[in-house]
Amino acid sequence: MPAGILPDGLYAITDSRLTPHSSLLERVEQAIAGGARVIQYRDKLASDGERYTLAIALAALCLRRQVPLIINDDAALAAAVGANGVHLGEADGTVAAARAQLGAEAMIGVSCYNSMERAREAAAQGASYVAFGRFFASRSKPDAVSAGTDLLCTARRELDVPVAAIGGISPDNAGPLIAAGANLLAVIHGVFGQEDVVAAAASYAHHFPAAN
Repeated sequence: MPAGILPDGLYAITDSRLTPHSSLLERVEQAIAGGARVIQYRDKLASDGERYTLAIALAALCLRRQVPLIINDDAALAAAVGANGVHLGEADGTVAAARAQLGAEAMIGVSCYNSMERAREAAAQGASYVAFGRFFASRSKPDAVSAGTDLLCTARRELDVPVAAIGGISPDNAGPLIAAGANLLAVIHGVFGQEDVVAAAASYAHHFPAAN
């Protein structure tokens, strides 16, 4: 996999409300075994020290399994633990600032919600990928704005960066998103909210046969 390029496939995002810290590494390992191609560490509950300790351990795991690790919202933490990149929301700083911290090969993603204009700006600023959503009712972000598949079509046509879809994505509704242009399916509850994480991840990964 070339440096700085995310592979197509399942983008599994952790959530400390679903996965206790004590089982985080085990559950992430299971997601990778099931076919997750990218892992994002997202933790809204832990202290800074706890997040650092967990992120260091995840970075080692993902390096061993040759799967990119993206840190949610925190470029400084990504730099400190040697993660592959960072995912930026609307209030998380600029692509340029993250790039300065993480280097030219870092994978920098930007949440674009339902805004093609924001996606164009992110790509122009050097984002590695853009993310749209939510596409369906979401347990993790129930109040997020809704996005339509037309955004995926437009982004895939206009932008020279991978496109991620997020929000309420299940194995049953994933197909149309991929057909519309999604390179990555970003999933939280559908993977880490399930008892059998390996099987849950595999149910998404099979939509990307070239990635398996």
